[in-house]
Amino acid sequence: MTKTLTCISPIDGSVFAERETLDMDTARARIARTRAAQSAWAARPLQDRIDLVMAGVAAVGAMNDDIVPELAWMMGRPVRYGGEFGGFDERARHMAGIAEAALGDIDVGEDAGFKRYIRRIAHGVVFVVAPWNYPYMTAINTVAPALIAGNTVVLKHATQSLLVGERMVRAFREAGLPEDVFVNVFLDHDTTAGLIAENAFDFINFTGSVGGGRAMERAAAGTFTGLGLELGGKDPGYVMEDADLDAAVDTLIDAAMFNSGQCCCGIERIYVHENLFDTFLEKAKTVVEAYVLGNPLDPATTLGPMAHSRFADVVRDQIAEAVSRGATPVIDTARFDDDGGAYLAPQILIDVDHAMTVMRKESFGPVVGVMKVTSDDEAVALMNDSAFGLTASLWTRDLDRAVRVGDRIETGTVFMNRADYLDPGLCWTGCKNTGRGGGLSVIGYHSLTRPKSYHLKKVT
Repeated sequence: MTKTLTCISPIDGSVFAERETLDMDTARARIARTRAAQSAWAARPLQDRIDLVMAGVAAVGAMNDDIVPELAWMMGRPVRYGGEFGGFDERARHMAGIAEAALGDIDVGEDAGFKRYIRRIAHGVVFVVAPWNYPYMTAINTVAPALIAGNTVVLKHATQSLLVGERMVRAFREAGLPEDVFVNVFLDHDTTAGLIAENAFDFINFTGSVGGGRAMERAAAGTFTGLGLELGGKDPGYVMEDADLDAAVDTLIDAAMFNSGQCCCGIERIYVHENLFDTFLEKAKTVVEAYVLGNPLDPATTLGPMAHSRFADVVRDQIAEAVSRGATPVIDTARFDDDGGAYLAPQILIDVDHAMTVMRKESFGPVVGVMKVTSDDEAVALMNDSAFGLTASLWTRDLDRAVRVGDRIETGTVFMNRADYLDPGLCWTGCKNTGRGGGLSVIGYHSLTRPKSYHLKKVT
C-alpha cells in the first residue's frame, strides 16, 4: 500500500511538497533494474565514469538558482548563504581526482613464478540514505565515489528534503548518466527495512539519528550487508589560554549557530580556559546578539527557522531543563522574533554541567553550553565525557600541544583553529554512538569497494 510523504515548510507551516511512496513490489523492480545495470557500468573505463559523474555535478550546479530557495522552503536555511554547491563540487572533484590511485591495483610482487596483486571491486548496488540538514553535500559524499568506483546507486532522502534526490538524479540523467545507474526512491520505513532485510543492497550508507542507525542495523541483521553509519554528535570546542580569542569566538559561535545549529559537526559545547572565560563570553554574546532571526527567503536573515517545530521543541526543552537546574542564559531572547514554533532564538548557557541534558544529548539547534576549565586534563576529561565522537575543535597557537591533546580525545576528527568543516582529503568518520565506517578520502573508496586477491602461478 502506498503512503504519502509530506514536506511541511518551516517558513510558514504550509505543505511544500508531497510524493507517494513505492510499494514493495515496485521498489523491488526498480532496484532489480539498478542491479542489472551495474555490471555494464563497472565495465566502462574509469575516466568515462569520472567524466559522467562530474558532468552530473555540474548539472546540479546549473540548477543552483532554483535549489537555494527550494532548500529554504524545505529546511529553512537562509538564501543569503547560497546553498551547498561549493562543498558539493569540492567533494566530488576531490574524489574524482584521487580515484585512479585509490582504486588502482595493489602490487604485492611478481617474479618468474607468480604474479600477485589486490584489486578493488565495486560492491554492486549502494543504498544511500541522506539527511535533510545538508542534503546535497551529505549525499554527494557517497554518491560520487560510489558511482566512480563502479557501483550503481539508489538514493533515498529524508522527507524534510523530499525533492533533493529527485533533482539530483534528474541532473545526472540530463548530463548523460545511463538510466538505472543512479535512481531516486521514495520509501516508507517499513518498505526500507524490508528491502534491507531481504538483501536488496550490497552496501548501505546512512546519515541520521542514533535511533535511525539502530533501525538500519536491526534490518540488516544476518544479511552481512556492509554498513556505513554517521549518527549523532555532541562536538566540543576547547579554547586554551594561548588561543587567538577573536578567531576562536567567531569560528566556534558560527559553528554552533550556523544553519540554526543543524550541522552534523556543529559545536554543541565549549570549554574555555579560566583566564579567557569572561572575555570569551562577552565577545560571544556580541556575535549572537547581531544575528537576524527571520524568513530565510529574506536576504537580511542570518538565522532561519529550524527545519521543523518539533526539532525546535527539543532544544527549548533542553534549555528549560538546564535553567531549572541552575544554568544561566546569556542571551536575552526577547530581542529575537521567536514564535514558539520553528523560529527559535539562539542561546548561550553558562553555569552548566554534564548532569544537564543540553551538555549530554545532541541538541541540533542554536544553543551552546560554555564551561570554564583550568587545564588540558580537565578539558580532555570533559570532552571525552560523551556518548558521541565526531569532531573536536582545539584553539591554541601550539601545534604540538594540539596534537598531544588531540591524541587523547575520543573523536573522529581533530581540528586546530577551525571547526565545522569537512575536508574531503581526510576520512570522515566517528566513534562511539556517532557511528562506524569512513567516507571520503582514499578510505571512502575502500568502504565502497571490496578487496579481491589475485594469486597467479605462471606456467613455465
